[in-house]
Amino acid sequence: MVVVDTSALIDSLVGPRRSAPRLRALIADGERLLLPALVLYEWWRGPRQPEELAAQEALLPSADALPFGAPEAELASRLYRTVRRPRGREIDLAIAAHAITRSAALWTLNTDDFADVQGLAIIGLG
Repeated sequence: MVVVDTSALIDSLVGPRRSAPRLRALIADGERLLLPALVLYEWWRGPRQPEELAAQEALLPSADALPFGAPEAELASRLYRTVRRPRGREIDLAIAAHAITRSAALWTLNTDDFADVQGLAIIGLG
């Protein structure tokens, strides 16, 4: 299982789509891709083209988005208290909590933003 971060989603579906090959590889490898509702929030608030939104819906339907529930809230609050410089990272920590509570990896292009999150497996660029 892989939780998709906003950075990976954007880089896969917008502009030159540099991360599209990685997205295709994850799908070809049989990985179950999970999209938190918080990622949808970050994705939707950007200027999106209709074809980008259609691609997202085809690959990661918004109806299947992971809700931010009590287990994620509890873990995200613990992470907030343990990482360095947590202010401004609240959504990142909540997204990380989705991955950790599901024993899933987090696919992100912003690996430095998550480097100090204990118990989080990260899939980066390569």
